[in-house]
Amino acid sequence: MLIKKYLVRNMNEGIAKIKKELGAEAIIISQRKVNKKGVLSFFSPKLIEITATTESKSIGLNEKIVSKSNREIALDNESNYKERIGEKSLKEEFKSMKDMLLDICENINREDNSNRNLDLYMQYIASLDISPEVSEDIIEELSKYEINGDIDKSIIRNILENKVSVKEDNKQGVKVFVGPTGVGKTTTIAKLAGKYVLQHKKKVGLITIDTYRIGAVEQLKIYAEIMNIPFKVVFTLNDMEDAMESMKDCEVILVDTTGRNSKNLMQIQELRAFVEKTGARDINLVLSSTTKSSDIGDIIKGYSSLQFNSLIFTKLDETSSYGALLDTAIKSKVPLSYVTLGQNVPEDIKILNKDELISIILGEKVLW
Repeated sequence: MLIKKYLVRNMNEGIAKIKKELGAEAIIISQRKVNKKGVLSFFSPKLIEITATTESKSIGLNEKIVSKSNREIALDNESNYKERIGEKSLKEEFKSMKDMLLDICENINREDNSNRNLDLYMQYIASLDISPEVSEDIIEELSKYEINGDIDKSIIRNILENKVSVKEDNKQGVKVFVGPTGVGKTTTIAKLAGKYVLQHKKKVGLITIDTYRIGAVEQLKIYAEIMNIPFKVVFTLNDMEDAMESMKDCEVILVDTTGRNSKNLMQIQELRAFVEKTGARDINLVLSSTTKSSDIGDIIKGYSSLQFNSLIFTKLDETSSYGALLDTAIKSKVPLSYVTLGQNVPEDIKILNKDELISIILGEKVLW
């Protein structure tokens, strides 16, 4: 017996394929609607899976025995004919066929249940507001698990734990903050400075090269005066060298930079020269959690020459969807460090561990 499955758009297409490959005598055992594989199947029309079979090879063998000598069989009487083909053998053959068909039906039922369970997970993953690319990656990982019944978030959590990473703050050295205009770099630096000075009793220095925005310089200057820490404004590469030298006794130096268009190569190269002058080992790309994932992808690509090694997401309090965090963490493979969630200095900033990050993404935890 030859059993074969066909995945087709409609029954007419399926019947044509079956006739072509198995012949006009083929038998359709079952048919059912299924999704295409992959997360994009969730948005695509269902296909039809047809299971078809030919006549049993064993029956064909018996027919050969029957037709071995047509002239002899024609001369035999009915009892002699039954003796040749063997009634017992036929009964066993048909029982075997019945058992095989029952197994096929059970497998189909199991696959139907598996598809329904997978659909639940696909709907849940789609609700996380992440890109099809990342969704596809997660769905592929799901295939390694036995999925039964309702959604088990522990499975999703296990998958994400292997795909995202976080970076602990060493609370020392030079830290540069880069990113587009308006994402909150200056406020983030003020919050961190407050934490280092007030909570960790560190000697901190502030430097800014953001001389394009009058408010940015004045804002950091005020914070520096309140915390009684050194503050320098840098206009040139030589200024940067002097500023770094003047703060050599500081345990932590935080450097604010001008927001640059990630698509303007000349501006990025200019910024890179200043970053390299600081000798910083911690370069943080600051991103807003309200920015679309596709735009964040462009920003990361544009800033990649700065070799940032940490991501900071701001404005978590201004969105209810954290798909951008997950998308960025998985695609960039760069660890996340801090998140900010308000305007209060220095309170509204938090460093996340991996468990907290995943809980936020899955909507299991609120930080404020």
